[in-house]
Amino acid sequence: MKTGTIAALLRGLCIDLTGKPQTVVYEAAGEGSEPNASVMKLEIGAGESEESAAEIIRKAYGDWLKAQAGKEGVILPACVSLGVDGKSQARYWIDGDLDSARDRLWKRNVIPVRVNACTLSTMEERAGVVKNRIALVTGGAQGIGEEIVRNLAAAGATVYIADLNVEGARKLANQINAEEGRTAALALGVNVADETSVETMFNDVAETSGGLDLCVSNAGVLKAGSVLEQDLAEFKFVTDINYTGFFVISKYAGRLLRTQHLTAPDWKTDIIQINSKSGLEGSNKNGAYAGGKFGGLGLVASFAMELVKFNIKVNAICPGNFLEGPLWSHPEKGLFVQYLNNGKVPGAKTVADVRAFYEAKVPMKRGCTGTDLMRALFYIVEQKYETGQAVPVTGGQVMLH
Repeated sequence: MKTGTIAALLRGLCIDLTGKPQTVVYEAAGEGSEPNASVMKLEIGAGESEESAAEIIRKAYGDWLKAQAGKEGVILPACVSLGVDGKSQARYWIDGDLDSARDRLWKRNVIPVRVNACTLSTMEERAGVVKNRIALVTGGAQGIGEEIVRNLAAAGATVYIADLNVEGARKLANQINAEEGRTAALALGVNVADETSVETMFNDVAETSGGLDLCVSNAGVLKAGSVLEQDLAEFKFVTDINYTGFFVISKYAGRLLRTQHLTAPDWKTDIIQINSKSGLEGSNKNGAYAGGKFGGLGLVASFAMELVKFNIKVNAICPGNFLEGPLWSHPEKGLFVQYLNNGKVPGAKTVADVRAFYEAKVPMKRGCTGTDLMRALFYIVEQKYETGQAVPVTGGQVMLH
C-alpha cells in the first residue's frame, strides 16, 4: 500500500474527529529509537485493502486515545508511527496547517494536538470557506490559473500550483509565500495528458500534506481554426488537454478523495472544472475548443453521479471571455490577433474592432475577470447541495435555457 494512501486515511480520520481541515506530513522511517508513548502506533499488513486499513487506523486511534487519560476535548496524535509487516516504514506528523505539521517534524514535537471541534456559524463558514483547506490548481502558473492560485492562497488555503511550466510554478509559489508569510503555495510539475505524470503528482500531494479538499482542473489550450482547414494534429492537441486531461485529473483526484472519505465520511470535497461559455453555446471556427468543453460538461455530470457516494462534488464554472488576460490580449499569439487574421470577425480591420465586437455581445459590456470567477468558485465550495452543475459567469451573454 502506498505511503500516500495511509496519509490520506490518517488525514480523513483527523478531519472526521474535528470537522476541520488538517495536514499530515509523511516522513520515511530512519535509524534510531522510536518516539515515545505519545506517538500513535500503527501496524498494517502490506496486502491490506484501503477499507480494511481504514478500520485498522480507527482501532489504533481508539487504543491510543485510551492511553491519553485525563486529556479533555478532541485529541489528535501529533505523530503516527507506521509499521508494515513488523518493519518500521514511516512516520506521519499532524497539525492544522502545513507549516505547523512541518514544525512538529523538525522539532520532533510529539505532544498530542488538542483541537476544538468545529462550531463555526454560517457567516463565519462563508468568510473562511477555504481556510486551511488543501487545494490543487492545474495550469496554475500563469493566466487565469495564477489568479485562482493567488485568490485561494489569500483566502487561507494551501495551494499546489500544478503546471508543465515547473519553473514558472516555483517562481509564483515563492512570490506568494513571501506575500502571505507562510507556506501557502507549493509547485508541482505535471502533464495533465500523461496518466503516469498525473498519478505521481497526486501521490506527491498525499505524502506532502496528507490529502486534498479541492481540485481545480484549469489547464487548457486553444487553437482556433475552421473545420474545413484545421489540421487533425491541432484538433487532437486541444482535445488531449481540455477533454482527456480533465478525465485523467478527475480519475486520480477522485481516487485520493475516495481514500480520504473512508475515514472522513461526512467531509465534502470538490472537483471543479474551469470550462467556458463555449461549452454552453459553441464557438464559430473554434470547434476543437468548444467540442472539448461541451464534452467536459458531459464528464462533469457523469462523474458527479458516480462520485457523490464518496461526498465528492463535481461541478464546472463556465466563464465568459477574459479579455484582459494574455489568452486574448497577447500582442502576437492572443485571440484578438488570431481572430483578426483568420477573419472570424466580419469586417474587422484592427484588434480594437475585434475587441469591440466581443464586448458588444455581453449585456454587461465587459469581459469576465478573475474576481468574477472566484465568487463562483467560493460559492461551489460553500454549497453543500449542488453537484453536476455548470455555473455560467458570462455577464448575461449566456442566459438560462
